[in-house]
Amino acid sequence: MSTESKVAIVTGAGTGIGKAVALALLGAGYRVALAGRRAQPLHDAVAAAGAAAPRAMAVPTNVADPESVRLLFARTREAFGRLDLLFNNAGISVSGEMKDYTLADWDDVFDVNLRGVAYGVQAAYPIMIRQRFGHIVNTASMAGLVANGYLGSYVVTKHGVVALSESLYKELQVTGAPIGVSVVCPGLIDTNIMRSSRNRPEDLAEAGKAGPMAQAFGQALSDRLAGGYPPSEVADQVAAGIREGRFYIVPAQPEVKSGIAVRAQDLLELRNPTLRRA
Repeated sequence: MSTESKVAIVTGAGTGIGKAVALALLGAGYRVALAGRRAQPLHDAVAAAGAAAPRAMAVPTNVADPESVRLLFARTREAFGRLDLLFNNAGISVSGEMKDYTLADWDDVFDVNLRGVAYGVQAAYPIMIRQRFGHIVNTASMAGLVANGYLGSYVVTKHGVVALSESLYKELQVTGAPIGVSVVCPGLIDTNIMRSSRNRPEDLAEAGKAGPMAQAFGQALSDRLAGGYPPSEVADQVAAGIREGRFYIVPAQPEVKSGIAVRAQDLLELRNPTLRRA
């Protein structure tokens, strides 16, 4: 089937990896519903699509709200009539020591990073089962494979995304449903994830700023991300992973592979976790 008739939903599509994937899909002929919490970045992304813009639809969506997610899928099906690909990508990060977290900090990160992915899966899965085709791609992170300090809530949710994706993949293998599942685990990518608190509720805007160690960690990680790979590289890997039917989409970044190897050895030898640089 030509990609010109295919339909995708991309969450977190206003910036970073989500925007890069949405633009790549539009360039490949997909019709795309771009979803995100803020409307203006979505419209900017549609404008950046140029000639492909008529095949794009901006749908402001709060993935932490199941009703907002339901409406996203309803609008997409009403406009485009089908769903071939869900790219569950929206995410936020809060840096800080766990002792400084509030319960609201935990709730906000869990709501977006983990519940938001679960809501997307719950909405897409029945549609794809009825259609007998489709592919779900969930964005995790290197932090979903290897833990670091000062990102506790982010690490927990990204491990959860990997586990959710693996569980869904195995379920589909047992049932034989013709639906693909992938999980994306990039390392250092030049995105705004460490500045994602700008999108948080007003009462949580200062979260993640407590403690000199947490601030130093956040600044160091932001600096490293600024020198990381461009989001377009992840978009290329996602496209290749979908074509090849790969579950783990892990860009060929040395820090990711070495981190996986160290953690695997920790587990195999039942040794205490190895401390690694962020």
